[in-house]
Amino acid sequence: MKVTFLGAAHEVTGSATLLTTDRYKILVDYGLEQGNNLYDNVDFPLAPGEIDCVLLTHAHIDHSGKLPVLVARGFKGPIYTTVATKRLCRIMLLDSAHIQEQEAEWKNRKSKRAGTDGVTPLYTTNDANATIELLDETEYDTEREILPGVKICFRDAGHLLGSASIEIKVTEGAETRKITFSGDLGNVDRPLLRNYELPTPTDYLVIESTYGGRKHPERKDYFTQLATIIQETFDRGGNVVIPAFAVGRTQELLYLIREIKDRGMITGHDEFPVWIDSPLAVEATNIYSTDVLSYCDEETAELIRNGINPLRFPGLRTSITSDDSKWINADPTPKIILSASGMCEAGRIRHHLKHNLWREECTILFVGYQAEGTLGNALLSGVDEVRLFGEDISVKAHIMQMEGISGHSDEPLLLSWLSALKDNPPIKVFVNHGADEVTDLFAQTIREVFGWDAEAPYSGGVYELGSHVFCEERGITERIPERTQKQASARVNAVFERLLMAGRRLMAVIEHNRGGANKDLGKFADQIDALCNKWDR
Repeated sequence: MKVTFLGAAHEVTGSATLLTTDRYKILVDYGLEQGNNLYDNVDFPLAPGEIDCVLLTHAHIDHSGKLPVLVARGFKGPIYTTVATKRLCRIMLLDSAHIQEQEAEWKNRKSKRAGTDGVTPLYTTNDANATIELLDETEYDTEREILPGVKICFRDAGHLLGSASIEIKVTEGAETRKITFSGDLGNVDRPLLRNYELPTPTDYLVIESTYGGRKHPERKDYFTQLATIIQETFDRGGNVVIPAFAVGRTQELLYLIREIKDRGMITGHDEFPVWIDSPLAVEATNIYSTDVLSYCDEETAELIRNGINPLRFPGLRTSITSDDSKWINADPTPKIILSASGMCEAGRIRHHLKHNLWREECTILFVGYQAEGTLGNALLSGVDEVRLFGEDISVKAHIMQMEGISGHSDEPLLLSWLSALKDNPPIKVFVNHGADEVTDLFAQTIREVFGWDAEAPYSGGVYELGSHVFCEERGITERIPERTQKQASARVNAVFERLLMAGRRLMAVIEHNRGGANKDLGKFADQIDALCNKWDR
């Protein structure tokens, strides 16, 4: 059994790991990279059609967002995930495809005016729909054989509705080995969701480290903290603009705001409006509002059993069309605006920042992780000016961050999760899904605290798993020398990756035709030769 790290290696986003057995090839997550990255990722090492199945930890785009690419290039196998993740992926992958198509359309209009070559979207709505058809749902805590000799079990990771850690048991000959992928582990005692489940004994472990080396600030009372920010901003006559991930964080905030309204914690601004300005967030809120008893915490479940919708309240308004969105800032009434994207890299939030950043009376409130290189990170770092839609915007608004509401476990919680394995330690721990230095430091912490063998692999790292683990390939360990160089070449690299995948798919198709009729094989060979003659340079 081998494990190959493809993405989220010494980086926070773009999760992708390949597990290879003596008979099967299993991919765990296939996500989009977000923000800037210090390292190139290796090219995908297989034709997508060679993959037997995919295991998906949760619906966030940095874990699921490239699955339609896989499907567009030949993957036809099942994608195993939880019931809630399947429901969320139905809307998130379609939304991502729509963004890919819109961006390609915008770039092509620009290219046409400049007389340069156009681009194609990374994937289309049709690709996303084809991916959704492959989603195969499973329940928590239920062992399931997905291939002969391969069993999986999903455990609640407490990070997002339906998020999971995945246990994989692989039998090769007379030996059975187990590898566990933590997925993204959630913070504890948050609104809506249950706390994470502890891991069961495993031979090998892959653990995230988003907040490795860090401890969340001492948590203030969520309701008082948020109510104070709202009250002070409204008293100044400003808006509270919250860049929030459409799925997960938006719903947590709605839960808090409903309770704040119920308790009458805001004075002088009765029935203040709260806008959800994101079609995706609106759809996700509908999913969170129905049939989630098996996923939510006991407090939320009790509300639902008593007929109370935990995410609905007077003054809640939704914006679907762009005209609705534009009207929000035309209305002078102090209000809360919840809009995506959570890191301010795209979406309607950028329009709200343009209209509110320069106003001293307003507050921009961050409630989630802001990756290095994103606009959200820059604002938290204290920049005086940003450029939006070709215009320089002064940063005069109050830039604030809500403490303790992170969706990820910090280092103490990660170590607490690991401590469940101290009586049956794993042979090897792999640390991924963290910033460059963080992954190495957290691996060192694991070695010091538990005395276990722990390592932070790089993209392209290949490890043979047995009674002892050894590394066959180290992967890409050199940083990109100039960030601008990667940005300039990103489109070229993406197109060349498509070409490589097409070549690998061709090899898989050739192999599938082994034993075919000589006449058909000869015709196939002639077609390939003609193609090579056309493009050989």
